[in-house]
Amino acid sequence: MVAESLNYRFPAVRRQYRRTMGAVDNLGEHAVFYGKSIGSAPRAIMHYPRETIRLIAEISMGTGALAVIGGTVVIVGFLTLFTGGTIAVQGYSSLGNIGVESLTGFFAAFINVRIAAPVIAGIGLAATIGAGSTAQLGAMRVSEEIDALETMAIPSIPYLVSTRVVAGMIAIVPLYALAVIASFLASRFATVLLYGQSGGLYDHYFSTFLIPTDILWSFVQAIVMALAVMMIHTYYGYNATGGPVGVGVAVGNAVRASLIAVVTVTLLISLAIYGMSGNFNLSG
Repeated sequence: MVAESLNYRFPAVRRQYRRTMGAVDNLGEHAVFYGKSIGSAPRAIMHYPRETIRLIAEISMGTGALAVIGGTVVIVGFLTLFTGGTIAVQGYSSLGNIGVESLTGFFAAFINVRIAAPVIAGIGLAATIGAGSTAQLGAMRVSEEIDALETMAIPSIPYLVSTRVVAGMIAIVPLYALAVIASFLASRFATVLLYGQSGGLYDHYFSTFLIPTDILWSFVQAIVMALAVMMIHTYYGYNATGGPVGVGVAVGNAVRASLIAVVTVTLLISLAIYGMSGNFNLSG
């Protein structure tokens, strides 16, 4: 009686309590799904290698109309290409205001590796690989294809989710390598050919400030981003409800969550590796 009286007298508190418990339950569902997906990765590699290889080709080069322009490789390449050019343009103009435009090579080496290339690549992954995976799994869920797999004794998470996660982890390394190279070439092209800076001067500052360990950590950051993007998008697609409209809602929610994850990973890895000072000192 006391509990019922409190619920009646404080409905706002009851609603807030239910929302909080719902958020905790949702977080637990995410954690369980991610654990099952990662734990089933060895089984996916051993029992479904053909499906994994097919997904690698689909992720990298695309299928259908997307294959005409090269799939994710070309999309991410173009994004990082124009981002590298923008960094060179803005860097040369801004540094020129204080008379040190010769340091554009340093600016390109520093920003492209630590911030621009990983973030832009993560956004490209969310918009291509991630959204496609959510739509595919969501369509299979609402058409009861996932339930049909379970009735045929085919575990749906290893076959549908873990294979996509493994394929994304394999495809991200060469894909991100091409993205970094594209950003480097675009920065040099804009600085040397458009602004007329000496190629030797640009290369000197670029090679001086390009730290090999930064490139290594940049790849680690891209791999973590790809894992987060794949896990988030497969979760929303696998648990989509409500017919075609629900699939669209799931894609929107997944893209929103994955974009937040991309910038969060960038912040946390930057703080963990470079610290509050950025682990960089410029003097003289």
